[in-house]
Amino acid sequence: MRLSVPVLAVALGLAVAGASAGAAQAGCISGAVVGGIAGHMAGHGKLGAAAGCAVGHHKAKKEKQQQRQQQQAPSGQPQG
Repeated sequence: MRLSVPVLAVALGLAVAGASAGAAQAGCISGAVVGGIAGHMAGHGKLGAAAGCAVGHHKAKKEKQQQRQQQQAPSGQPQG
């Protein structure tokens, strides 16, 4: 199935907007783009975008927390 030009334009615009957003916001935006495109192909674009935003936000938040833990850990000791 081919994506329509407006869907691709919106996806590109959201991706550019996400480049300047915070990590969690960028995760939401990129997740929404992917979820929206996948949902569009299944006939549920808005639902896919909402789910993608939630997953992307959660993933970005988790990665940021892991980075914080790595920075706080004393060097030379294994992390786990």
